Amino acid sequence: MAQVSMQLVKELRDRTQAGLSDCKSALVEAEGNIEKAVEVILKKGLAKSAKRAGAVAAEGEVVASVAADGKSGVIVEVNIQTDFAARNDDFKAFVAKVLSVAEQADDGADLGALPFPGGDGTVEENRQKLVARLGENINVRRWSRLRVDGAGLVQSYVHMGGKIGVLVGLKLGDAALANNADVKHFAEDTAMHIAAMAPSHVRASEVPDAAKDKQREIFDAQLVEEGKPDAVRPKIIEGKLAKWLKEICLLDQVSVVDAEKTVEKVRAELAKQVGGDVEIAALVRYERGEGIEAPQGPDFAEEAQKMAGGS
Repeated sequence: MAQVSMQLVKELRDRTQAGLSDCKSALVEAEGNIEKAVEVILKKGLAKSAKRAGAVAAEGEVVASVAADGKSGVIVEVNIQTDFAARNDDFKAFVAKVLSVAEQADDGADLGALPFPGGDGTVEENRQKLVARLGENINVRRWSRLRVDGAGLVQSYVHMGGKIGVLVGLKLGDAALANNADVKHFAEDTAMHIAAMAPSHVRASEVPDAAKDKQREIFDAQLVEEGKPDAVRPKIIEGKLAKWLKEICLLDQVSVVDAEKTVEKVRAELAKQVGGDVEIAALVRYERGEGIEAPQGPDFAEEAQKMAGGS
């Protein structure tokens, strides 16, 4: 039988919120492989969903901006250890300058290696100086650019002072529609919807087959645990998959602006109203700290003590 450490058990618990005993059993079954253990937990129906490794909120800020021509935008996440330090003026100034670097950078560039605006050295060198000054680790974690070719516009939105950032791109049948008030309002509403509902794709056709196959496996294993017979499982699985796709795809989600309509229906009605094509082309959504492991808390320690037979 494979031996597993409490650190692995903790990590699996953070990702799935399943009980410690279930996490330990899953890791033993998976021979210590945490990714396989996550699947074991899901397939046994012990957790409705599993977070990516250490997907616990970290501090810092997500910022975004749109280019002057309105056809491209950038989004950046910079992390720091505490909320107090995240409100520091020097940190906020650093984040703003990193955003300005991203605005001028080539797609996919390493921002840390680029010159820091209005100062000596690179972004990375200035990050190190700020770490020394504030006494907290800082990480220029990730950035993306979203661009619309041809007629279109990009809308940005930052929620709760930098907790969530969004870019959404619209392709338009006529360049003049980019200045249409109703189209602009739709872009703003859509960006806020993405922040609230966290879709991972615009439409179901964009979801990779591998992701759908993996979800089918999870649903099938859950149905086996429930004792569903072989003959009925395939139909149930496809129904569950269709529901899952509606939950993760923007166009199929119920609009937060009009609960009687999907985002797709709102889009189609707008296109008819303005007399031209309005297509949601792409989205980017960053949530501050997703995927960053947080320190072990007292809940885990207390539960581990009970599990070991302590008082």
